[in-house]
Amino acid sequence: MIKKEMIAMLLAGGQGSRLGVLTAKVAKPAVAFGGKYRIIDFPLSNCINSGIDTVGVLTQYQPLRLNTHIGIGIPWDLDKNVGGVSVLPPYEKVGKTEWYTGTANAIYQNLAYMESFNPDYVLILSGDHIYKMDYEVMLDFHKAHGADVSIAVMPVPMEEASRFGIVVADDNGKILEFQEKPKEPKSNLASMGIYIFTWQALKEALITLQDQSNCDFGKHVIPYCHEKGETLVAYEYNGYWKDVGTLGSYWEANMELIDIIPEFNLYEEFWKIYTKNDILPPQYVSADAVIEKSLVGDGTEIYGEVYSSIIGCGVVIEEGAVVRDSIIMQNTVIKAGAVINKSIVAENAVIGERAQLGVGEEVPNKVKPAVYAFGLAVIGENAVIPPDVQIGKNTAVTGVTVPEDYPDGILASGEILDKAGDVQ
Repeated sequence: MIKKEMIAMLLAGGQGSRLGVLTAKVAKPAVAFGGKYRIIDFPLSNCINSGIDTVGVLTQYQPLRLNTHIGIGIPWDLDKNVGGVSVLPPYEKVGKTEWYTGTANAIYQNLAYMESFNPDYVLILSGDHIYKMDYEVMLDFHKAHGADVSIAVMPVPMEEASRFGIVVADDNGKILEFQEKPKEPKSNLASMGIYIFTWQALKEALITLQDQSNCDFGKHVIPYCHEKGETLVAYEYNGYWKDVGTLGSYWEANMELIDIIPEFNLYEEFWKIYTKNDILPPQYVSADAVIEKSLVGDGTEIYGEVYSSIIGCGVVIEEGAVVRDSIIMQNTVIKAGAVINKSIVAENAVIGERAQLGVGEEVPNKVKPAVYAFGLAVIGENAVIPPDVQIGKNTAVTGVTVPEDYPDGILASGEILDKAGDVQ
């Protein structure tokens, strides 16, 4: 029988509804990041850099692009005869077919997959965080403390602590109490949603809790293990870690990549971030183009001006177009004379001549103020913006739009124009 010391289970089935139209057609872990990557590249690269060669990726919502991106795992050196990367969607079983209803339920439905590797330890990861972490160091900590469960935690400002699962630990790291999004937090150590379980402890908890509806690690499995008297320890992590779950945090994390000394460095030799690279020609920058403090993907042609922006692969920015403080995803065309300020433009969009994005006053979005915020204009993938229109802040536009969709040529701040039915 095959024997693996530790395997990883990567939860990548989430919709990521707070990313609005960016996740209308694609799972959150497959959203583009940093010009050439997708969010899932970061935990996958962490696995291979940490010496973990067996990764199950649990998919559910809009999995096509994620599946295509991962393929057989070649970019991460995860194309193994034994182990490697396996995409694990929900599947039909005898008696009843079940979607994954919670993080732990998804893992429970793949017990047979894990069993086949007879692991000593199972690492549970989320597919939607940007960070670099050596999971081997965490495993050493787990072993040294004789733990059944280790939870990666990081200190957060006390005033933000109520947004997270909070861990109360003693001086040796032993967890005394676990609070799920508490109103009155007793500590500022937030769970990162990264767990190492001994295989027996995980298996026993999942089988015991199998009938729990929406079974979740933070709400059910961790409290169950704690109440049972198992040894839970907190592994404190102090590096860069970002949950890019909102449009604001997603935009910020991208913008941090272009700081003069980036807090999160994509250029480190010893901890590479791997991704599927399409075969693309080199970038072309014309004689009249201006590029300042930006990341530009392969195959991109720039004839206009780009300032403090992340430009994906295969983008065309025509003459006279100006892009500032924005994220432009792959294969988008910015036509001549268009001006783009603090916007996120998804893949394969076309922004018409002299169109202006991110103009006017900042007012809350009328339909989804919690999603379309941060002063951003967000354009969905495959969207078409006609020439000479103006689009305000805290807005979202999807689908092929025409001049008649813009009264007086304007989509005012706080409005949504949804021609693709993508705004849920």
